[in-house]
Amino acid sequence: MVDLRAGQAQFWRMDTPIDPHATALRSAAEAARAAARTLGGASADQRNDALHYAAAAIRRNGAAILAGNERDVAAFTGTAAFRDRLLLTPPRVEAMAAGVETVASLPDPLGAPLAEWTRPNGLVIRRVPQPIGVIGMIYESRPNVGADAAAICLKSGNAVILRGGSESQHSARAINAAISEGLRGAGLPDSCAQIAPTTDRGFVAAMLTASGLIDLIIPRGGKSLVERVQREARVPVLAHAEGLNHTYMHAEADFGMARAVLANAKMRRTGVCGATETLLIDAAIAPELLPVLVADLAALGCECRGDARACAIVPMAEAAFDTEWLDAILSVGVVDGLAGALAHIALHGSSHTDAIVTGNAEVAARFLAGIDSAVGLWNASTQFCDGGEFGFGAEIGIATGRIHARGPVGPAQLTTFRYHVLGTGQVRP
Repeated sequence: MVDLRAGQAQFWRMDTPIDPHATALRSAAEAARAAARTLGGASADQRNDALHYAAAAIRRNGAAILAGNERDVAAFTGTAAFRDRLLLTPPRVEAMAAGVETVASLPDPLGAPLAEWTRPNGLVIRRVPQPIGVIGMIYESRPNVGADAAAICLKSGNAVILRGGSESQHSARAINAAISEGLRGAGLPDSCAQIAPTTDRGFVAAMLTASGLIDLIIPRGGKSLVERVQREARVPVLAHAEGLNHTYMHAEADFGMARAVLANAKMRRTGVCGATETLLIDAAIAPELLPVLVADLAALGCECRGDARACAIVPMAEAAFDTEWLDAILSVGVVDGLAGALAHIALHGSSHTDAIVTGNAEVAARFLAGIDSAVGLWNASTQFCDGGEFGFGAEIGIATGRIHARGPVGPAQLTTFRYHVLGTGQVRP
């Protein structure tokens, strides 16, 4: 006789346990989906009101935000550059609030049709913008990213689930509390902008496999995070790659401009993704200009590391052209003209941001056409690759892929479109 009880016991032992992270994610995503429907139907004024209220709440709760950040910084054991990313100060809190207000002041990305045309049969076809839906934002270190992402998503009618790094958890929660105040003040649900209930990596895994619950994942952080997201995601990803950015000093560069631009591009903030990581300098001017540039950077506390040609001019350690330093270290390469610079960037770049300094407009145009970067600059610091500097108020990241969006991602880049077809009784023959 078969013992059914023994078989039943074995069945229960083999049953897969419920994943608490998947359960928590589903609950958050379902609330976000409902909130996205409310938000998508809200007027531009109501969405803008939420942002203005949120900015006021950030200022009003500045002490609580700084106290949370102080806890995060006290527990942090990483590098000085990443510590700077994590650190909030009163001016940075004010800049965060001001950025949210700037997003509110932008044109409504959902407001006007993108295109309209009339077919020979009289049908009027309109391409109209619409929110993507539910955004999953996974980010590291910089707690202000939570405010930027929430503001941009709310402006564009998207709900967002924010998962910051464990190193910024107290800061992130305090900032999200202010965003929630803003939403409530405008009569919108808190679930329009949620923060992950846990910093456990299991919640990230749940986000990455939440097809049908989350519409788009945006990772913002180091190379390992982005690679993991791209490898494991079952949800579309808007990737933010590392910033292996170059500044190229062409033979016709103004030396004074070259010195000012490079100092800013490298040293304004070394830990941001728009920082220059490699200096390329034309062989024609390297003997005269390179020693000056290296001395300038040394005075600012930056170490230069060069290829063989650079080291023959200024003795220095060996460069590592595939390393994103995010620190006061700069790789230096001597190249033979524009073609050499473009070849080096094609080999070592990350399609993020690259700049040329030159007085020759034709060469500049050829450089900008020849790079495959999301952002190219002429006679300006690579640190202008920033949503705020582009007039977006903030950014949700710098997209370096080739589909949907590239460069700083603002509200307009977080919309898609659909069609409205207006007829007068037409039937298809």
